[in-house]
Amino acid sequence: MKSEHQFKVDTLSVYISKTEKDLAKKSAEITQKHLLKVLEEKEEARVILATGNSQLQFLDALIATQKIDWNRITLFHLDEYLGINKKHQASFCHYLQNRVEKRVYPKQFHYIQGNTLEPVEECDRYTELLQEKPIDLCCLGIGINGHLAFNEPAVARFDDSYWVKLVRLEEETRQVQVNQGHFSHLNEVPKYAITLTIPMILLSRKIICLALGRNKAKIVKTMLKKHINTHCPASILRKHSDADLFLERNSAHLL
Repeated sequence: MKSEHQFKVDTLSVYISKTEKDLAKKSAEITQKHLLKVLEEKEEARVILATGNSQLQFLDALIATQKIDWNRITLFHLDEYLGINKKHQASFCHYLQNRVEKRVYPKQFHYIQGNTLEPVEECDRYTELLQEKPIDLCCLGIGINGHLAFNEPAVARFDDSYWVKLVRLEEETRQVQVNQGHFSHLNEVPKYAITLTIPMILLSRKIICLALGRNKAKIVKTMLKKHINTHCPASILRKHSDADLFLERNSAHLL
């Protein structure tokens, strides 16, 4: 395989790198270029970040550029488990505080409060924050069943009227968290989560999506080659006007 290969599926730009390191570097370069352009046009950029193993090297590479004025960037995140303390090692707040906020000191970081006692009110609160101004960038990963954020195939709606909602997680998704060492047993993984919806994600000016590893190869093939539908929620990215999908040779090996 060449060090890099690029093509389009519908309007989605697909980049295939040889290694995860190359993928992180390429995706960080494109993200940095976009954010610098946004900050030339206006005073503040609003960005949604993802968590998970696919984001680790990407975030490190993006932060390492040291060219982005994070003091002008307001951050959000995609989802959070319901009933989890933000200091829990599996909390997405914990992940982003340690891997991003404490390293770059953004203008503001709005977190979903997963330990809320009133999840519906929390969804409304977060929706209001997201609606204040347009979102300039959304970073994503893809679940092994094709979910975006926690929009599982069973609950994903391309015409969702909500921006943020409470969803039940599929056992397959919960088991991945155990396999990755975030929880010791399946019964420790929360059954519900608060997530940004697909229509909300698609309102983002630009989308950066990363998929790593051979365990993602099957769903990547489905995403790019099958019909666009909620059986594979990630397939909807093929309709976004400015979305980039970054793969490496393992996640792309079935293409």
